[in-house]
Amino acid sequence: MEMEKERRRVGLVTGGVLMGLVLSALDQTIVSTAMPTITKELGGLTLYSWVFAIYMLTSTTSMPIYGKMADLFGPKKMYLIGLFLFLMGSLLCGMADSMTGLIVARGVQGLGAGALMPVAFIIVGEVYPPEKRGKFQGLFGAVFALTSILGPSLGGILVEHLPWGWIFFINLPIGIAAFLILALAFRNQRHYDKKPVIDWYGASSLSVAIILILLSLVMEGMEYKIGLGGAGILLLGFFIWIETKAKEPLLPLSLFRIPAIGYGNLVGFLVSAALFGAIAYIPLFVQGVRGASPSETGFLLVPLMLSAAIASTVGGSWMAKVSFRAILIPSLLIMATGFFLLSTIDAGTTNTQLIIYMIVTGLGMGAIYPALGTAAHSAVKPEDRGVAMSTSQLFRSLGGTIGISVFGTIVDGGMRAGLVFSEALQSVFITGLILIGISLIASVLLGNIRLLDKEPRHSHTSNSGVPKQ
Repeated sequence: MEMEKERRRVGLVTGGVLMGLVLSALDQTIVSTAMPTITKELGGLTLYSWVFAIYMLTSTTSMPIYGKMADLFGPKKMYLIGLFLFLMGSLLCGMADSMTGLIVARGVQGLGAGALMPVAFIIVGEVYPPEKRGKFQGLFGAVFALTSILGPSLGGILVEHLPWGWIFFINLPIGIAAFLILALAFRNQRHYDKKPVIDWYGASSLSVAIILILLSLVMEGMEYKIGLGGAGILLLGFFIWIETKAKEPLLPLSLFRIPAIGYGNLVGFLVSAALFGAIAYIPLFVQGVRGASPSETGFLLVPLMLSAAIASTVGGSWMAKVSFRAILIPSLLIMATGFFLLSTIDAGTTNTQLIIYMIVTGLGMGAIYPALGTAAHSAVKPEDRGVAMSTSQLFRSLGGTIGISVFGTIVDGGMRAGLVFSEALQSVFITGLILIGISLIASVLLGNIRLLDKEPRHSHTSNSGVPKQ
């Protein structure tokens, strides 16, 4: 009877976390197809890009802070705070009557979204034993990929039949249900100190450094890019110095000596830079070179995400049987094959060929992120899992953002040099191929760590919690 009750509770928690994950994935893509309608009604075309940029800035900046706070105060409290902010931001977005108001509301929404991914994986680690974590990481990866596919289509349907505010209001019933489920069903597995030491200097310096670096990527004008980027890098150096002195550092530097964290974050950064930087230009190729419609373009991207979802599920089921390296290396080799094929595309490439190339790439990428996340979670003791998971997400987010910016410069430089768009795009995929090659080397250095290894010995000195009796 007690076992059945516990199984039901775990099922509720899983459902609640999956709902939050759906919201996180949906709001990264649902806005894209709705923005032309929103801009037409609210005006402010010059502020168009900031609707996306502010969400990216606040969500990325808050990730490491949520991770550390989850270690200090417990994942339940931090997840519910993040979900509350996300829902408040969604409500304010739907009610916005100006582009400025929408941007501010998107900032609040992003501030909450920063908790939904990293803290969700901490919760999974608390409710499932090690042998089942990989399977559910794979499931979560598949759900995220499939929801990302639905986002643009759902956004288009909603703005066509309802006021545009409903692309944000749709979050409320799902989010409120997830909030209530997790508030009632989830229990932290440890006690937490009443008066933990918070690294405010580290949190503020890292946040401003990330904001400056990301701003340098979205601002126009080389002088702004160099100035903001340089200031961000200097502040990042100052943050590292602070962390060496802090009693309870926001980001314990000693964790980066753990292969699953150090090399794993490098793999996540490089793969995200290659993947998001390169795939972002596929729609431009399909529409600009091939003359396809937006709906046809969306159809061509579906095979990538479907194959990624399948690979994520399969990879998750294998995590209890083989080492993380044994999953990462074949996945990266398949992804490299996909990038090589994509580097050959030109005006004569058929839709069938392009779909095959996308499927190969998706089959390679699908298992990478679940493996990296599970490796990071498994490599540290419970009191450091929030930091481990949030830094994993942070490096992926930064990699994707920087990749899009750098590859944009490559395409622009190629076209200025007289190349046609498809030729410039080939340089992008070749660069991505090089990044994947470096990721392969980092994966080899990851070592032979496995999901079912004994209790991790790696932990920095911390007073953030004691085991629950």
